[in-house]
Amino acid sequence: MKVIETYQKQFTEFLKSYNFSREPESLYKPIDYILRLGGKRLRPVLTLMTTACFNVDVNRAMSAALAVEVFHNFSLIHDDIMDAAPLRRGKETVHEKWDLNTGILSGDAMLIKAYQLFEKYPPATFRELAKLFSKTALEVCEGQQYDIDFETRTKVSINEYLKMIEYKTAVLVGAAMKMGAIVANASTEDQDRCYEFGKNLGIAFQLQDDYLDAFGNPETFGKQVGGDILENKKTYLYLKAIENGSPEICSQLTQLFLSSSKNTDNKVSKTLELYVKAESNLATKKAISFYTKAAFDVLEKINMSSSNKQMLKAFGMELMTRDV
Repeated sequence: MKVIETYQKQFTEFLKSYNFSREPESLYKPIDYILRLGGKRLRPVLTLMTTACFNVDVNRAMSAALAVEVFHNFSLIHDDIMDAAPLRRGKETVHEKWDLNTGILSGDAMLIKAYQLFEKYPPATFRELAKLFSKTALEVCEGQQYDIDFETRTKVSINEYLKMIEYKTAVLVGAAMKMGAIVANASTEDQDRCYEFGKNLGIAFQLQDDYLDAFGNPETFGKQVGGDILENKKTYLYLKAIENGSPEICSQLTQLFLSSSKNTDNKVSKTLELYVKAESNLATKKAISFYTKAAFDVLEKINMSSSNKQMLKAFGMELMTRDV
């Protein structure tokens, strides 16, 4: 969509013009580094789009959008440390390029910097943005901890998994949109509707990511297909297969996810075969459709022009039909 590309370009230009450099250089250079690595910038774009959809100049939302992006990248630095990941977007991760302590400190500084960006706004707006941000940041940490806990648990329920992805991924999407509505001085009801739209879209987005990790095209997905399977992650696909599959399917899946087999191709292909037999692939697609529809139902209730609603809907549809 050309409209989205326009917002991406505007935000990227604003980011380039923002100076994160100060002393000590060893603390701030990693911040500048990760923010220049690129990415789709979907969350800040949503902040800008939401403000524009209420017919307010997007430049008023730039600082809030940057706060969202700074926080998101702070979480990526710490995620990479916890995962011992060597690469991020094809480049060295911060803790690999510098060291572990620098990664932790630079990440912490980014969290504080995100709060400082809200100081650009009048007191009442600052208060609402900071209140939302504090709630969201804590939920993201809770979601991350749930994800870590699930790695060592033998049983995880569907509801627990959905709560985890809501907190780890979806609440920041919802908050990004609500911030745009707050800056635009939209009604409290419309602010909350924007949040619900973004949150439901965020859940659908993560479920789509789970699906593509298993059944995506390796040439377009951008990362190893079957990565979640090799890491024994209990995704929606796995949990639905356990819930719906026969005792034999459940037993085979459990054994596969307990094994540390070096025959990775066989493990992935066998797991995918079991997912299809248990129809968890179809169940996941159904869940993606459910949360996408929930998002669009909320969108219809927001007080904005039909053309602006259509723009947000098109954005959502593009996310849900992606193959990367």
